Amino acid sequence: MSDSKSGETHLPPLGQPQRVIAAILNRRHGGLLIFFVVFLAISLITRVALLVKSAGDVTWGLSLIAAFGWGMVYDLGAAAFAALPLIVLLTLLPAGWGQRAWQRGLVHFVGFGIIFALLFGAVAEWTFWDEFGVRFNFIAVDYLIYTTEVIGNIRESYNMPMILAGVAAGALLLSGVVMATGWPARWLAAAKETASRRYPAGMLIFGAALAFGSFLNERQLSSFANNYDRELAKNGLWSFFAAFRNNELKYPSFYTTLPADEAFARLHAELATDQAVPLTDAMHDTLRFVNNPEPAQQLNVIQITVESLSASFMGTYNPGSTITPHLDALVAKSLVFDNFYATGTRTVRGMEAMTLSLPPTPGRSIVKRPRNADMFSLGSVFRSKGYDTAFIYSGYGYFDNMNEFFGNNGYRIVDRTSVKKEDITFANAWGACDEDLFNWTLREADQSAATGKPFHYFVMTTSNHRPFTYPDGRIDLPSKISGRDGGVKYTDYAINKFLEAAAKKPWFKNTVFVIVADHCASSAGKTELPVENYHIPLLIYAPGGQIKPGRVPTLMSQIDFPPTLLGLLNWSYPSRFFGWDIFKQPARPRALLGNYQRLGYFDGNELTILKPVRQLSQYRFDPATNALTPLAEVDETARDTAIAYYQSAAELYEKDIYRQLTPEELTRYGKKPVTPAQ
Repeated sequence: MSDSKSGETHLPPLGQPQRVIAAILNRRHGGLLIFFVVFLAISLITRVALLVKSAGDVTWGLSLIAAFGWGMVYDLGAAAFAALPLIVLLTLLPAGWGQRAWQRGLVHFVGFGIIFALLFGAVAEWTFWDEFGVRFNFIAVDYLIYTTEVIGNIRESYNMPMILAGVAAGALLLSGVVMATGWPARWLAAAKETASRRYPAGMLIFGAALAFGSFLNERQLSSFANNYDRELAKNGLWSFFAAFRNNELKYPSFYTTLPADEAFARLHAELATDQAVPLTDAMHDTLRFVNNPEPAQQLNVIQITVESLSASFMGTYNPGSTITPHLDALVAKSLVFDNFYATGTRTVRGMEAMTLSLPPTPGRSIVKRPRNADMFSLGSVFRSKGYDTAFIYSGYGYFDNMNEFFGNNGYRIVDRTSVKKEDITFANAWGACDEDLFNWTLREADQSAATGKPFHYFVMTTSNHRPFTYPDGRIDLPSKISGRDGGVKYTDYAINKFLEAAAKKPWFKNTVFVIVADHCASSAGKTELPVENYHIPLLIYAPGGQIKPGRVPTLMSQIDFPPTLLGLLNWSYPSRFFGWDIFKQPARPRALLGNYQRLGYFDGNELTILKPVRQLSQYRFDPATNALTPLAEVDETARDTAIAYYQSAAELYEKDIYRQLTPEELTRYGKKPVTPAQ
């Protein structure tokens, strides 16, 4: 009804609970109440639907009650994060906004869109649960990366027009229910706050929502004996972003496993063939002593890790290629590993393998995960011998968490932010040009040599990366328009220029130069894991003659690089490496390679692939054509060996066992034990 004098609309009298709600709706930010109620209602309906679907798998009892209790907490956290843009919008809109008919119509349309999106997310959760039996995780995040395959799969698997129509109908129905409560009308009629009230309230609400959402994390979730109950306790939207942030896909939940003791027994059998002596009786550890009887060589090591340098770019492996003339000339002076394979398809995968000597973990690389500090690494071995270790990168090292990883594992950081402006003569979005990077490296080497301290540098290039720009006049291919060929040829030029400059330094002949790729330029292929797209070059050049030139045909993984390098230096040391010195490992050569979901074990003849959810593929490999032919019968030995590598690596990371040795442990284990640990 209306007041004839004022013309204002009066709503019916309210009871006490309704008065509380009305008091909230009377404020500009009172519309958040409607959003939260709708969000929590849809989340509860989703949880109940998943419970019904898994009725035979859950534990009916107190555990299930706890799951729903925790579920409400995580629903609130997800709603708090989801409401942040809405809080900002309600704060910024002027006091009179929402009083006109078209404005109210727009509010109702946006409300319908929000409900549609939430219901569509619920349907997506249902289908994901139907396939994997869990809430959204890194597999769902992975779907954002492989959009072509995922969209094609969705189109073939589901009747999308019918699903979208059903979601739209559900959104219309729920919108009608919300309208029938009278809450939207009451809110729009009353919420006319001035800026002096909106802004303080908005900042307070925004801060509270952000703090509550940020405080929650998955580790706070209680343990459940039944994993279905634990998954029901989660919120799908929350789990999705948590997976994106934490970058992990837990191995035991999604891949075929062996009894833990059996997995480690198989792993120890793999690692024992180099006659290393176990240093602990703890079965679930890889700690052992690697012995090299020859006198140790205290040589400097500069490892140049080249962005996306496929083996096929080098004329050594592809006679039709002419873009690496200097590297091809260096082959005759170097120890060259002709059958060397990357573990993954991203720079962080190469870093993970060549510093930690660990198999590629499912999900994202350990470089980008939490709890990756103070791990056992190539750098920790060098530092135990008194070396200066540094990570030298021409870009911004915060990208892909590189600075945090290397910095928390004992490396000094030298990147684009730590040099003077005049030290950068040319740069693009990815970083300074390779010539600048190598000039920084020369300066760091001079400074270390001046102190009399040996050094090990992990140098990471960027010029072979889109947009493939570099200084003019260096090579016969123009910048940018030559694409990757130009980027590769410029890096080849810059490496040669660096070696020529280093040759004038007093430390040159006491230094080992490693040229290696982080991964191939392309990982796409017709097969699940195209083996040929993991083949990368590795050259080790010792101008002082300490390491003799030659060609090594043995199949080798990136994780074998650290122990093989240390073996060439004749070092004896305690080790947790999963890789081995290939000169001590003539039997069962293998390469470990993968992508975000698929974990491969390649022995040169067969490729075994572990996949979610506990799936297996095995193929016969034809080196002449790179063709993969499915095996008629399961090769159980290859399967179980693959499982042993990946399952054991996951456990050592999860339980924080793969750690660098403390000073006390180095004192204890620093010399070869007389007898193996019993």
